[in-house]
Amino acid sequence: MRKLILLSFVTSVSLAGNAQVNTGNFTGNIESVFQYLNEDTLIGANQPASKGLMNSYMNVFYTQGNFKAGMRFESYLPRIQGYPNRFDGTGLGMRYIGYANDFVDVTLGSFYEQFGSGLAFRAYEDRALGYDNMMDGARLIVRPYKGIVLKGVYGYQRLSFQKGLIVHSEGITRGFDAEVHLNETFKKLNDAKLDVVLGGSFVSKYQADNNDDLILPENVGTYGGRAKLRYGKWSLNAEYVQKEQDPSSDNGYIYNYGHAAVFNLAYSKKGLGILLSGKSVDNMSYRSDRTKDLQDVFINYLPAMNKTHTYNLVATLYPYATQPLGEIAYQAEVLYTIPKGTKLGGKYGTAINANYSVALRPMQHMSGINPNDSTGVSYVGRPFDSSDSLYWQDININITRKINKKFNIIASYFNIRINNDVAKISNDAKGIINSHVGVLELGYKINAKHSLRAEVQGLFLAKNSDGSIQDKGDWATVVLEYSVSPNYFFSVMNQYNYGNPVAGLRTHYPIVTCGYIRDATRFMVSYGRQRAGLFCVGGVCRFVPASNGLTLSFTQSF
Repeated sequence: MRKLILLSFVTSVSLAGNAQVNTGNFTGNIESVFQYLNEDTLIGANQPASKGLMNSYMNVFYTQGNFKAGMRFESYLPRIQGYPNRFDGTGLGMRYIGYANDFVDVTLGSFYEQFGSGLAFRAYEDRALGYDNMMDGARLIVRPYKGIVLKGVYGYQRLSFQKGLIVHSEGITRGFDAEVHLNETFKKLNDAKLDVVLGGSFVSKYQADNNDDLILPENVGTYGGRAKLRYGKWSLNAEYVQKEQDPSSDNGYIYNYGHAAVFNLAYSKKGLGILLSGKSVDNMSYRSDRTKDLQDVFINYLPAMNKTHTYNLVATLYPYATQPLGEIAYQAEVLYTIPKGTKLGGKYGTAINANYSVALRPMQHMSGINPNDSTGVSYVGRPFDSSDSLYWQDININITRKINKKFNIIASYFNIRINNDVAKISNDAKGIINSHVGVLELGYKINAKHSLRAEVQGLFLAKNSDGSIQDKGDWATVVLEYSVSPNYFFSVMNQYNYGNPVAGLRTHYPIVTCGYIRDATRFMVSYGRQRAGLFCVGGVCRFVPASNGLTLSFTQSF
């Protein structure tokens, strides 16, 4: 079957190329990561039997006129540490063929797509996370009139990639989405100050009932609507979806309905930006296979309601993962630039960014619920009805100041509180972990090509009520980076758990990295230790085990 698909792709491209020479266009990218790992008993790093590990992939996309086709080869020999066991072998991991013009866009085979903010449906790939819930089937996009977009999807989700073959989820996913930009569709609104976009989605999954003990719904739908409004310096977008009864291993096979709602209100003008966001989620684990867990075959996506951090100690020690079974979350952010030429703003101006986010456990009302009722509904959940039980809280501020043409400073403070009983981060802590992080980043431009950057970071944990040290104690990280534009970069980083209550575990995690960049080609080499922990992007996380060794990477775009 794989050979037949590959032959069809090559034949189609060849025929298209012969029909009209020099009009076709190939684009794509290549990435390969190799690890050679050592045993390190101090940090719990194991050497795999093969010693060497490698992830590689290559995307090739072809377009000629209205014709399009693409494929991705993947190779895991075996997969690098921290990647899920869904990845194994070498073969064709994605392939599609299609046709598109101004009216219609049709794709057969593999595709990625999103309805609205993703609350009902999002098929996407994040290679850094080892996440890929690609759809395999058919997608149709129609633009029947100016400002109107209709989408339809139908197919199986990718569950894993085993022995070089795509393995699909048991369930079938199908959906429809419609969006109307009123100001484009109706001429009378073309010049209106209020810009309005309205949309709605319906998604359904089918999975046979193979449970002898329960009567499970074989078709489960999710549906809702959304709106985007923009008026002058203000913008608002909001979406609400409801999920029908969906008993699964995630929710303990209860028959509750689910819901998800999100809104973002923003104000922006020169020198000032304000963002207020909110999210309400209850029983919204929505998978094409009710028996799966972790990050397998999610149909929808629940965006994180907190700032994405990049500094080492903030991003890697206590990250937060979205809770699909329920959370009420809010975020507020202000970005203000003190004008240049003022006493506080200095010659170049000073940027201040303040951010606050919180996630709380939703209220579960038991009024009117009979535990012996055969309906299987175990509680009542209401949108934005939260308890005072904290899951996560993040208060952070950073100040960016350019001193002169060569020297700039960024000073940051973070206070992160995370409920380790819910978002399990550490085996050495219980309840709320309260951390304070300070970061000072310095940048110095030596000349037109050479520059230096340094970071000093410290993480300090609050004491427990009995005076004992929380979790693994205090940490420090130092980063030094030297760049020679546009080709070379070198960096040294050391993460040190100097405050560990066990003296023998006060461990250094040094790593040295160097790289070479030329046009669209990039080589990078790093050697050192990596601490075990969670790596998170947008509220989606994967566990990365401790390692000690060499990593080589190569990327190329064309």
